[in-house]
Amino acid sequence: MEAYQSFAAVYDMFMDNVDYDGWSRRIISLLKKEGIAGGLVLDLGCGTGSMTMRLARAGYDMIGVDLSEEMLQIAQEKKEEEDFDILYLQQDMCEFELYGTVRAVICVCDSLNYLLEPDEVRCVFRLVNNYLDPGGIFLFDFNTVHKYEELGEDTIAENREEGSFIWENYYDEAQRINEYDLTLFIREGEEGLFRRYEETHYQRGYTLEEIKTLLKEAGLDFVAAWDGFCEQPAQEDSERILVAAREQGKADRIK
Repeated sequence: MEAYQSFAAVYDMFMDNVDYDGWSRRIISLLKKEGIAGGLVLDLGCGTGSMTMRLARAGYDMIGVDLSEEMLQIAQEKKEEEDFDILYLQQDMCEFELYGTVRAVICVCDSLNYLLEPDEVRCVFRLVNNYLDPGGIFLFDFNTVHKYEELGEDTIAENREEGSFIWENYYDEAQRINEYDLTLFIREGEEGLFRRYEETHYQRGYTLEEIKTLLKEAGLDFVAAWDGFCEQPAQEDSERILVAAREQGKADRIK
């Protein structure tokens, strides 16, 4: 089963411990430091639109791109509840297409880790560079090799009234591929019975040096990297790294 089909229905419920408010404040702060206080912004791998909505509330004109129809359906429902003019597109991030350029691109919640080959990451970076305004900013995060090594083989379970899940994690250090098998029990119907679903997710761990190389090869200019969403620089033991990169090349072509 493709990732984020059954899980989409309960994704927000099980992610309610994620500090989206803090993350969005950090993203918005960095955008404003670049002089981007409004305008068109792309949320790549937007999922159920939790970050997209927060940037829309901050005054940005948002586009959301995601491969999962089920996740986008939930994002669409959120948008309609608050009556925001957000454009959601069901596209593969390795092949996404826009109608024009945007002032900034964000890609958070380790969406890039779902790209299992460096060539795929490079392809995304090239597309981002292509669709950014001259000097536009790209903000993205990724889970590090260190995080997956620490996670290793582990089982995580959570039980709630609306649903439960069992997460069985496996990490292949040689291939640097992290696999987690999700077994979901979701309450459905008026009788309150639980239906069982199974999904398997794969992510790849990357190092900051690899990401810097891929950015350079894609034509983007590396700006900075932080430990997660704080203001401290990225460290060797960082589990999540937030990166800022800048578009380069269009200004020279315009001249």
